[in-house]
Amino acid sequence: MGGRYLPVEVYPFSFKEFLSYTGVAYDDLALTATESKARFMKAYAEYFTWGGLPESINLPVKRSYLSSVFQKIYLGDIVQRNGISNPKLLQLMIKKMAESVMQPVSYNRISKILSSVSGKISVPTVSNYIGFSEDAWLLLRLRNIASSFSDKESVCKYYFIDNGLLTLQLLSSETILLENMVALSLFHKYGHDEDNERVYFYNANVEIDFYIPEDELAIQVAYSIADPETLQREKGALEKFPNVHPCSRRVIITYDEEDTLTDKHGTIEAIPCWKWMLE
Repeated sequence: MGGRYLPVEVYPFSFKEFLSYTGVAYDDLALTATESKARFMKAYAEYFTWGGLPESINLPVKRSYLSSVFQKIYLGDIVQRNGISNPKLLQLMIKKMAESVMQPVSYNRISKILSSVSGKISVPTVSNYIGFSEDAWLLLRLRNIASSFSDKESVCKYYFIDNGLLTLQLLSSETILLENMVALSLFHKYGHDEDNERVYFYNANVEIDFYIPEDELAIQVAYSIADPETLQREKGALEKFPNVHPCSRRVIITYDEEDTLTDKHGTIEAIPCWKWMLE
């Protein structure tokens, strides 16, 4: 048994943990009464923007604390531990990763973007920097279930360990923050070990934001589906997906909109993220 160990994944607060810590009720009565529902939605907006790092929750100004955590702990740890000689380049890469949260990212693409603004940076260096950020639990990798073995490692989606840390990197952020929050909720439930063979995205003949094979669950994320074009795009992908993978539940997660849609495969649920996280 020598040398064996059991890793334990520790995340920032989940939404339920955040509500319990702040004393915000979320039972059926609280979500019906006007005053308690307003308090709940205020807490939801706070968690959405500033995340669930426990030390930040009771602070009136959270940005300063989160910026300090990012600069001194995350960047400082990554730079010192790995002997990085150009911390500004690492910080620029992290910002580009934040802007790309919703899209599959290749090492080659990030290398080209960074080389265009800061001098040449090689693909192996980008790969190393991303790996260092994963080791520090700043970035969490999501693989494409439809990819070949090589692409599963080199063309992935990446999420940040906390919405508050992600907010620091963004200017326009609503849809990115929503998808990141959904990813974190899935990692809370299903885990995120090195192989992470429980949560995927799908990108081949159709694009699906998240797919959990063991539950046959397909998820699309859209901040709002009020626009008919957006609704049709998200619904259309979920209509095609059962043709390529088993799918017993299909969900469109929104910020605060709800609907029930139907097609030849059955029901598609449109559900607010706060309600989905309380399931």
